[in-house]
Amino acid sequence: MQDFVRVNYARSGESQASNKMGMRAMQARVFQNRHSQYLLVKAPPASGKSRALMFIGLDKLENQGIRKVIVAVPERSIGSSFKNTNLTEHGFFRDWQVEDEWNLCKAGGAKGKVQSFLSFMESDDEILVCTHSTLRFAFEEIIATKGIGAFDDCLLAIDEFHHVSADATSKLGELVRLLIQADNAHLVAMTGSYFRGDATPVLRPEDEEKFNRVSYTYYEQLNGYKHLKTLGIGYHFYRGRYIDAINEILDPDKKTIVHIPHVGGAAALGDKYFETDSIIDHLGKILSQDPLTGFYSVQTKDGVVIKVADLVTEDGREQVIEGLRTIEKREDLDVIIALGMAKEGFDWIWCEHALTIGYKGSLTEVIQIIGRTTRDAPGKEHAQFTNLIAEPDATQDRVTDAVNNMLKAIAASLLMEQVLAPNFKFKTHKGDDEIDGSKPDVDVSTTGDGPEIAIKGFKEPSSDKVKQIIESDIADLTAAIFQNEDVLRAAMNPDEIAPEVVNQVFIPKVIEQKYKDLTEEEIEEIRQHVVANAVFTNTNDEIDDEEAKAKKDLGFVRLAEKFINLDDLDIDLIDSINPFQLAYEVMSKSVDAAVLSRIHQTITAKKIAMSKEEAEVLYPRIKKFHAEHGREPDLASQNPMEKRMAEALAWIREAKRKKKAAEMAAGLNNA
Repeated sequence: MQDFVRVNYARSGESQASNKMGMRAMQARVFQNRHSQYLLVKAPPASGKSRALMFIGLDKLENQGIRKVIVAVPERSIGSSFKNTNLTEHGFFRDWQVEDEWNLCKAGGAKGKVQSFLSFMESDDEILVCTHSTLRFAFEEIIATKGIGAFDDCLLAIDEFHHVSADATSKLGELVRLLIQADNAHLVAMTGSYFRGDATPVLRPEDEEKFNRVSYTYYEQLNGYKHLKTLGIGYHFYRGRYIDAINEILDPDKKTIVHIPHVGGAAALGDKYFETDSIIDHLGKILSQDPLTGFYSVQTKDGVVIKVADLVTEDGREQVIEGLRTIEKREDLDVIIALGMAKEGFDWIWCEHALTIGYKGSLTEVIQIIGRTTRDAPGKEHAQFTNLIAEPDATQDRVTDAVNNMLKAIAASLLMEQVLAPNFKFKTHKGDDEIDGSKPDVDVSTTGDGPEIAIKGFKEPSSDKVKQIIESDIADLTAAIFQNEDVLRAAMNPDEIAPEVVNQVFIPKVIEQKYKDLTEEEIEEIRQHVVANAVFTNTNDEIDDEEAKAKKDLGFVRLAEKFINLDDLDIDLIDSINPFQLAYEVMSKSVDAAVLSRIHQTITAKKIAMSKEEAEVLYPRIKKFHAEHGREPDLASQNPMEKRMAEALAWIREAKRKKKAAEMAAGLNNA
């Protein structure tokens, strides 16, 4: 199976190096913001968010007048990330200690955990770890009996913060909003994917503005690893039942997490126990079950004995969860089979392959699953994410929905290439009179944060709000754009939808929906940065011609399969390139021709209505076409772009006719 995306890392080891207080690069960056009352930390899996919280929490307890630290995680298995940790041996001033009675992520009834939470609030102890669910129920009871003031001078740290929602029905979101409104508690929000699978934002804009944001990119993290050097993202298509095809990609020699489909999912076979047993049968023959961990010892066809953890079967699951907490060595476990578990926050550093069955339309979930593989570990040089998907069948009534889901998953996952690429910094190209004659008109320099590029006509941030979005939210915003149906449709149909329409109509709409309080000028500033960043990130640097390589070294960049002299680079040029067409190009190289044909037929069967914005953007192209060909674009043309321009011209003329008729009618009425 060929990967859609394969990323290589430099393996500098920098992201794992510690300073004199025992902090890695990401943790030190967060600690610099330790005095923030509201802090949002966006960093990838394995970057050390949990320990960063420990440093922050202990400093607030010791030096900032905070009396309690409450850590909330989405599921109990993640609670182990906040277990007792010796920090003083590495140079910090205090260790992280959680008393057993205040670790509420252990097995037990929900009612008892809420009561334990209430007891903790009355005690003199300082640190508690619980689930989001326990926090919600305990919060409701405390508010009802003691009021919001009970949380004054407390730090609430919410892990996997994308579970919060600005929707009025979100209990966790309402909790956060009430605490912000009271303004007497401290909040630390941590997540590896600050966006949701739906259209609802995590925080309301007025609440989000109060947070100081710290971002640490996938590229910074993974490029600084010591061992892991490549990541592959691939899709495998099957016919029939997935359990009959899984043997092609499930290698018992690789440390693997298998996520079987939800019981109600299209790929599910209706019996999760049968599916689990079938996967184990593929791996080999069960010899025994460990009485302590609950792991199965399975003998493969090659005679090798591997250890398999079953997180699907309820009977014995608690034992397996506890067994997973004890894993310390590579040989302790080989395969995990899970359903709705072992995703976000799950830490098994040896995992090198995440095999997910069924469509994944949520970018958040895809990134979280990929994150299970991207831990650095000795002897682990390659990490792999594979999505096993049913091949679309043109005879099925649900083919359109299935294809759209697959395309969303593929396009969204291709975002990993965007996330993992170096961050470009852009600035306005100064006038020729301000440029030293010995330098090119467009400067390309490299700073500690990545390449810096000057572009003619580029709008630099005019407000702190825009600066914050560009510095901290660019990956999340690009994710939202990748998931937008209009943008995805344009990527699949580059001959029918002009790049200018994508860049100047579709993208601004996504920005406006995500940040509702921005001015038109601020939206344009962010739009230009998103487009420029996507163009440069998706530039193909594989150059075979030696002369071309030399030219590139002298100040050329490769855009849209041709070399562009930096002297000629401007925002208009960038706007004429569809950076998101990359999704279609990569798919064309990697997907079976018959499958791709059905995908394309399904998408192009949908008619696209003309909008005022698209017609206005196409008008300069129409004028250029007339000048070059001496005629107007033809509605009957076999060239899709010419036909679309003709449709736009007809729409413009009809709009003018309607406007003129309305003006005449108004004039007659006034007479």
